[in-house]
Amino acid sequence: MTCNHLFQPIQIGGTTLPNRVMMGSMHVGLEGIDEDGEALIAFYRERAGTDGPSLIVTGGIAVSPEGEGGGHFHGFYREKDCRFMQRMNDEIHRAGGRMAAQLFHAGRYAHAFAGKGTVAPSAIQSPITRFPPRALTSGEIEALIEKYAASAAKAKEVGFDAIEIMGSEGYLINQFLSPVTNQRDDEWGGDFERRTRFPLAIIKAIRREVGKDCPVIFRLSGADLVPDSTTEDETLRFARMVQEAGVDLINVGIGWHESRVPTISMMVPRAGFAPIARKIKEAVEIPVVGSNRINDPLLADRLIEQGDCDMVSMARPFLADPDLLRKARREEYDRINTCIACNQACLDHIFEGKPASCLVNPRAGREWKWPLSATDNRKTVVVIGGGAAGMEAARSQAEIGNRVILYEKSDRLGGQLNLATRIPGKEEFNETLRFYRHELDRLEVDIRFNHTPSAAEIMEDKPDLVVISTGVRPRVPSIPGVDLPHVMSYPEALREPERIGKQVAIIGAGGIGCDLAHFLTEQGDHQVVLMRRKGKMGENLGKTTRWALISHLYQQGVRFLNNLRYEKIEKDGVLITLFGEEGAEQKKIPADTVILAAGQESVLFDQERLKQAGIPVVTVGGAREAGELDAKRAIYDGARLAYSTTTV
Repeated sequence: MTCNHLFQPIQIGGTTLPNRVMMGSMHVGLEGIDEDGEALIAFYRERAGTDGPSLIVTGGIAVSPEGEGGGHFHGFYREKDCRFMQRMNDEIHRAGGRMAAQLFHAGRYAHAFAGKGTVAPSAIQSPITRFPPRALTSGEIEALIEKYAASAAKAKEVGFDAIEIMGSEGYLINQFLSPVTNQRDDEWGGDFERRTRFPLAIIKAIRREVGKDCPVIFRLSGADLVPDSTTEDETLRFARMVQEAGVDLINVGIGWHESRVPTISMMVPRAGFAPIARKIKEAVEIPVVGSNRINDPLLADRLIEQGDCDMVSMARPFLADPDLLRKARREEYDRINTCIACNQACLDHIFEGKPASCLVNPRAGREWKWPLSATDNRKTVVVIGGGAAGMEAARSQAEIGNRVILYEKSDRLGGQLNLATRIPGKEEFNETLRFYRHELDRLEVDIRFNHTPSAAEIMEDKPDLVVISTGVRPRVPSIPGVDLPHVMSYPEALREPERIGKQVAIIGAGGIGCDLAHFLTEQGDHQVVLMRRKGKMGENLGKTTRWALISHLYQQGVRFLNNLRYEKIEKDGVLITLFGEEGAEQKKIPADTVILAAGQESVLFDQERLKQAGIPVVTVGGAREAGELDAKRAIYDGARLAYSTTTV
């Protein structure tokens, strides 16, 4: 299997790009995290170079202070930021890469901090931000156009190889285009032609500033996915207008941040929005970039071959594996650490004000402080348990050159990840399992299945370090009747769905309980009730994915009950006490199957003899801290042992 089309060159403006992949814009939150900017430079440098993406697009760089999307945004109006960007471009060019500056203004999505206020085409507040915007005056709009042009000129001056105008995802330019957010009655709003005036003026002003040879890219919203917004016909007309205004490449974005349609989560099929890029490609003569949930180079190659797009944008796949394209060039597809679109360490981190990282690659965003280098002193490391934490501990220790022995009590690796693959929409975890199984074999990790070693056996291996990653087991709550035959644990339910009856009561409505409910609604005609003592349903699910899952469960008829006490489990249901504004009410929830999803407890391993023998022992993952299943923390724990100078 080869990527014959992916590695063909393409002409964009006055530049020939060596392949058809750009690394899409990501605001990774590393701006300002360290004084000299090495964190961000190290992040880009590891992804640049020979056989890397032909163009790396920066996170949004603000054209005006009030357009910043949050703290630590770079801006072309700050001289110190421009000096840094010059140094960053020099470093990336030395590594063999090219960078495009994304010109950005958040509009009504901006954070009103430091007295800058929030502006938009019309004074209409976004449903996902705290601050109402004020409408821009006509003079301010004209001044903003000049700021875009000045920023483009500055970008070229500090060494960027191309310019991308952010006109998608519901930011300022997209707000001008949409009748939902642009309800002006002057020359900048109203009918379609007037709504296009602002972005077209920006494109023309930028083209005048940077000349004909500098590639100008427009990130165009292929579908807003917001009710009553820009129509498909208007989108195609606008794409032609963008081309005529002087753009060299259209990069198709999908959805606004406030859209109630998932666009980049695991629930979205791979390349699910490629048909939208194809329609735009058929409407214009300039090259078009397809994006969203394209995480596989073979898939990307096929999209180009069949004419859906001319290039692909991969963003988070380069978080998961900086060497994705280099491995694809060598046809080492099993070595690729595939992005699973979980959002847990990337988007969720950004929305929490943390730097972005990656669940399957916790070195992402930490390259500057977790350098990848071989150990000078080869050691023997014994890992007990082959779940997420254990696999990563074994892989990363072997990667830096240590000899690794991995004990796994069952006949296969993966632990609870094997259960996750059974949840609808979480099949992507199979890619993570494939990656680990292949890498542990390639790195010659000595895997000993179907065995939990004694301390004496471990000492026979003469280890320099023992890693305890024995994971978790389901917690059994103290409820009378919990041992009745129709009561199952969540692993039993996922492994033996044929035993589950029609009426199902799930005790526990955290992430596991919600995943179980999703599993059951896809299995057949189950009537599902999710119960939780207190707290909101799916509380520990990520901010960017929880809403979609909960909404889906409601649509499938799942009932949610909380603020309750479990009294006992009976053969025909669960007796509970519900607490409401009018007092307590006892109620029986009919069920012919009761599933326990009430958390986990650590599986312990007796370390005393090892410690007495002077062998260092470190516990990671669920064995260290039980609770809601957390692959992100487990893999981070395993990796940190190898790369960090501090202990877990």
